[in-house]
Amino acid sequence: MRRVLVTGGGSGIGRGIARAFADAGDQVTITGRREDALHDTDAGRGMTCVPADITDEAAVDALFAQPFDVVIANAGSGRAAPLTEVSLEEWNATLATNLTGTFLTFRAALRDMADGGRLIAIASTQALKGGGRIAAYAASKHGVLGLVRSVAHEVARKGITCNAICPGFVDTPMAEAAVNSVMQGRDLDEEAARKIVVSNNPIGRLITPDEVASAALYLASPGAAMVNGHALALSGGEI
Repeated sequence: MRRVLVTGGGSGIGRGIARAFADAGDQVTITGRREDALHDTDAGRGMTCVPADITDEAAVDALFAQPFDVVIANAGSGRAAPLTEVSLEEWNATLATNLTGTFLTFRAALRDMADGGRLIAIASTQALKGGGRIAAYAASKHGVLGLVRSVAHEVARKGITCNAICPGFVDTPMAEAAVNSVMQGRDLDEEAARKIVVSNNPIGRLITPDEVASAALYLASPGAAMVNGHALALSGGEI
């Protein structure tokens, strides 16, 4: 039985990934800032729930008292706003969660990860392009992809792989926040705002957390042993 760690496991993409691995028979540990949300994710599946802040070096190191076979750095945050309205505090907080949190997670994981281990970062289509009003988020996700590609070179001869999943808008609270931002910024109703949010996806809908989870299961599978340093876009053709 593989030992799997999912950060940001209390909701959204992390919840979908954690449940998919648990349902596949893996021993799953989830971490996040809200313990109640972690237990909601578990929902009787037998996961280990560990409240922790992935920007805290000591807290991250403590998660790895025992090594994991699969580590998925999913925790992330972001807000749409013009660059002129982004404070230095918000900029630093976005990079701390999305980029530094992934660095701390992968660094701790690699200290004892065995041959065949899997590192997976949940990045974004914004790791592959830029976009207006998301400078801090896009910069952090570009950094995540650079980290993934560099780590992939370091671990390849150890039989470990490191990859990124780059979804477009996923049906999560973050997507709802984007819809609300468009509604307020453009004085639109919810239906019109939602159409704008999904307009970059040629298929024309939000991606489901289960679709991201399926990609994670693949990258963690034996069949993906030669996939390393890859940015797997889940975007309906946007990328």
